[in-house]
Amino acid sequence: MKIVAQRRLFWFLKDNIKLDLSNPSVLDMYIQQVIMYGRAEDISALFSKINLSQFKNAFMRLSHFLPLEVRKFWEDAIGNN
Repeated sequence: MKIVAQRRLFWFLKDNIKLDLSNPSVLDMYIQQVIMYGRAEDISALFSKINLSQFKNAFMRLSHFLPLEVRKFWEDAIGNN
């Protein structure tokens, strides 16, 4: 699945670039940006694009890059204590 990167979340990418969420490294970057900088509607959109299993797998790959507070919040939310 390809989506257009939102400028507000992906200020470091070229305008109107498409992100291929079927690529695990791109999916990880997308999830990291959304859970760190996104609004509630961004998180809702995230879960309309991917399922919880995909989120959990990506979260496990990228959790050590997240600030402690963000990581703990999502660990509690998805039950990865």
